[in-house]
This record gives sequence, C-alpha cells and structure tokens, in this order.
Amino acid sequence: MNPDLALAGAAALADCGAIRACGADAASFLHGQLTSDITSLGLSQARLAGYCSPKGRLLASFVVWKMSETELMLACGADMLPATLKRLQMFVLRAKCQLSDASPEVQLYGLVGTAADTWLGNAAPSHAWGKAEHAGCSVIRLPDAAGKSRYLCASESAPPLPMLSLDLWHWLEVRSGVARIQHATTEQFVPQMLNYELLGGVDFGKGCYPGQEVVARSHYRGTLKRRSLLFELDGLAAAGQEVFHSEDPAQPAGQVVNAAPHPPWMQAGGVALVELKLAALSSGSLHLASPSGPELRRIDLPYAVPLER
Repeated sequence: MNPDLALAGAAALADCGAIRACGADAASFLHGQLTSDITSLGLSQARLAGYCSPKGRLLASFVVWKMSETELMLACGADMLPATLKRLQMFVLRAKCQLSDASPEVQLYGLVGTAADTWLGNAAPSHAWGKAEHAGCSVIRLPDAAGKSRYLCASESAPPLPMLSLDLWHWLEVRSGVARIQHATTEQFVPQMLNYELLGGVDFGKGCYPGQEVVARSHYRGTLKRRSLLFELDGLAAAGQEVFHSEDPAQPAGQVVNAAPHPPWMQAGGVALVELKLAALSSGSLHLASPSGPELRRIDLPYAVPLER
C-alpha cells in the first residue's frame, strides 16, 4: 500500500459533534468560559480552546471558529457534547447567547493530504488554525501530522474526496500531538499538561474564566511537572489507561490521553499521546496498564516541548 495515496482523502468524524453559539453576546460569553481569546477571533481564524472546572481541570476541548460576528461553532468529541452543552447553558444567565447542538445539521470531516490540498486549491488556509469557506464548507487548517496537511471540514454533505477510515484519522490526530478530551479523561488534566499553551490553546493575557487562577499559577510559578509526549508500542492503548515506570511500579506515572492503531502498511501496534511525570523520563522504561505491560517507545512530536522540571 502506498502511504501517500492512503493518506489522501476525507474521513467522516462520527465521534465528533458541534455546538452552535448564537447571539450578540455569543463571543463575549464564550470568552469568559474558555481558555482562549474568543473576542478577538476573526472570520478567517479558528482556535484550540479548553473548558475547565473551577479546579483548572479540562472538562472538554474544542476547535472554535466564527460563522459570522454573532454565530460561532465549537467542534468537540460527541461523547462530551451533551454534558458540556448542558453545563455551558447553566452559565448563560442574562447574556444574549443561545447554545444548541448543531450536530444534526453540521457534519464534520477530516481532510488529509494531496487530495484535500487539490480540492481546496487556493482556498486552502496556508497555516494552522486558519479558516476559509469553500464549496459551502467551513474549512479549518489543523496542525500537520506525519508530514501531511490536515483540515477540519464542517459541511452539510461529504466533500468529493476518497473516503478514509476513522482509525486512520485518529492515527494522524495522535501523531499531531493536539490532545482531545474524551469521556475517559475529563477532569484529569490542567491545560499545560496537554501542551495547550504551546499550541495556542491558552491565552494568559485574557480575563477570567473557570479555573483561570489554577492555570495561571502553574504557568507563572513554574510548577508544571507533567507534560504530554508521543509514544509507539507493540500493543494497543486506549484513552484513560494508566502508564507505569519501571523504577516506581507501585503507582502510575502517567495516563494515556489519546491513542490509535498503526495504519495497515506499518507494523502491528499503535501510537499514544501520554501525559506523564517529567521525572519518569530520566531513566528506566514506561509500560502500559501495568509495570509488566507493553513498553512505550518515545517518538518525536511535531513541536518542541520544554522538559525542564
């Protein structure tokens, strides 16, 4: 199988959904709830954003973009959408903002590689988190993975591209190092543990939002002792599984954030984005699920991560 041909097309993101925020106060309301600056978001931009508990732990994660000055879309995991929507609605109060599940009308697709580049042509955003409209679709450029361009496409119908498997999209998603909160990992991580501030997912200059004090303290006091890094393994991992260090087997050293199997043209096994103690990197080995589980072999992320403790 030719990887270049296999990594070119569109995947229907059946495990993702979208929340619509409408109204004169929609942007300012979301600005006060999420980790990113939403009020300055332009119509040709998108943002990675987290939604935190008062303790600074991520309840959900989003890709956010504007459809117009009074309408925004928030893409997230389908397993997270109902509870997240309900919680956000609790805090609207007097704000002129209506929140709803847009999933029945808006289908999400992941576009990959040369097939996507060719279809988008000059409309393709040139950099990550850029947004454009093309053939009735909203298209957001995501960070590249495995040397391939990636886009999030919101449309009423499938784009005219070869269809790819969801597993293949998940593999690229993990390889990109952009973490997505799933049901198994909700309220487990401060945003910086998932490298969100390195990816534009946290704005330390904006106003208050739930958990902002905890997030800011971790940043300015230099107390962060955990990060997310990329690994491959001979077995298959799943979000929420614990990771153990050979020199401290009595307690977990980390947790799987996202994972996916390798594509068919690679060896058996898969990849995993793992949040772990930085101290566990100095020596020994890391293992999935138990001290005797499959060994995790670190591979490079597509961006630099500061590892000083």
